[in-house]
Amino acid sequence: MQLDKFTDYALRVLVTLCVRAPERVSSTEIARVFGLSANHLAKVATQLAHGGFVTSERGRGGGLRLSRPAEQINIGAVVRVLKKSDPVVECFGHNASCLILPVCGLRAPLADAQEAFFASLDRYSLADVTKSQRALAALLTPAG
Repeated sequence: MQLDKFTDYALRVLVTLCVRAPERVSSTEIARVFGLSANHLAKVATQLAHGGFVTSERGRGGGLRLSRPAEQINIGAVVRVLKKSDPVVECFGHNASCLILPVCGLRAPLADAQEAFFASLDRYSLADVTKSQRALAALLTPAG
């Protein structure tokens, strides 16, 4: 299974917020750090907020921050929320129009593979993947 850019960017946002906690960080600043579109990253932040992973405050002093401790943010749960409408193959989605669908033997193995992918990610929290706090902070905190 391959992660799309949207999910990749969401994970980058979470890593950044974890490293910069407890401060609030704007999606524009995170976009600047990674060289991404601020508009696109704002959409990513909105989805993370809807998923309950971040809180967002507007206005002066606003920005994003983690909604709970990094130890309680499961990477598998994040990816599931962001990829829920993105099936691994067409026949898992709503437009199942494949000619061989009624007799296809691939559905079960592909479903198993997809679940194994998520199960692997379920073993990790945001805290697990941000153990190199100092090195990450040096890369994710703008100078000056």
